[in-house]
Amino acid sequence: MKLAIIGATGSCGRQVAAQILARGILPPDGALDLIGHAGGAHEMELWGLRADLHDAFADRAPRIEVGTNVAESHADIVVMMAGATISSLASDRSQLAELNHAIFVESAADVARMNAEPIVIVQSNPVELALDVFSGVVSRNRILGAAAWSDSLRFRREIAADLGVTRPMVDAEMWGQHGDHLVPMWSTIRVRGAKQSLVDDLLGRATQDRKLSDLPEEIRVARAHALSLIERDDVPAAYAFVQAQLPDVRAAIKPFFTHFTAGRTTELATAHAVTDVVGFIGSGMKMAIPAQVLIDGDWPGLHGPVAVPVLTDPTGWSQVVPEEISPEEQTALVDAVDAISALNASVKET
Repeated sequence: MKLAIIGATGSCGRQVAAQILARGILPPDGALDLIGHAGGAHEMELWGLRADLHDAFADRAPRIEVGTNVAESHADIVVMMAGATISSLASDRSQLAELNHAIFVESAADVARMNAEPIVIVQSNPVELALDVFSGVVSRNRILGAAAWSDSLRFRREIAADLGVTRPMVDAEMWGQHGDHLVPMWSTIRVRGAKQSLVDDLLGRATQDRKLSDLPEEIRVARAHALSLIERDDVPAAYAFVQAQLPDVRAAIKPFFTHFTAGRTTELATAHAVTDVVGFIGSGMKMAIPAQVLIDGDWPGLHGPVAVPVLTDPTGWSQVVPEEISPEEQTALVDAVDAISALNASVKET
């Protein structure tokens, strides 16, 4: 396996490189290409990052190269990590899309010049816009977004915390958009090691007297309140407020809490999810995971980039995994696709 990370000198890109090497996912005869922006500090930082990775993982590190153009690599898998993150300059997904669209276009053009078509794993945001852009140069079954896996891991963690079990005991997934229109799949949740009465109570609190169609606004209101507390330097109160929310809302807004209180971004959790997905594909086994993919009728009523469960393999993803879901969840998925399409269209028009 040969892996290239576009945006390797960013906070999340560095963590992906470190976690890939720490887990030993790349074989000794593999290669890791660290790709940064040409010119200035980012290009120079590539050399220091490579030296640091060699020092940390010398006993098992594969060949590590640096460069400013992924087209010059021979990567089998390209991880897209470049781009701006949420900040005072880009406080919502539309602003983030405007900032990162040009980066996606430039990176996709470089990928198009590679000798062989790679698998592209996207974690840059908005992830659905990036998928749309890369679909112009890579086959749709060789592009997937890792954000749905990170959303699902967060969702599982919050459910596990409420039930007093560990995260591996919870099977729960987030579909839809990596944003306000994420869709918590309460109807498919399975929990081991917890009393069924506790599980039923949690499901009741999460689904009774709540409409899934209201969740996007619920997320926006809760996020705004948490961030207002942080702006007033009352971080303990913000944390208490976040913890008081139901698991689906916590999973949606806690990354913002982390982003604005940890000094950087959600680099550890973000890189963990990407490393998982690289490991799934590199393992040679088929794995069913939620991921952002380009749907073309594979799921009834859905067309375009959206998160659904798919079967991954060494060639990317092969099929959407059929699931029995509620009519309300199906409607929420359609709403998510509409929100994604509207955002992508607005960026392309500018």
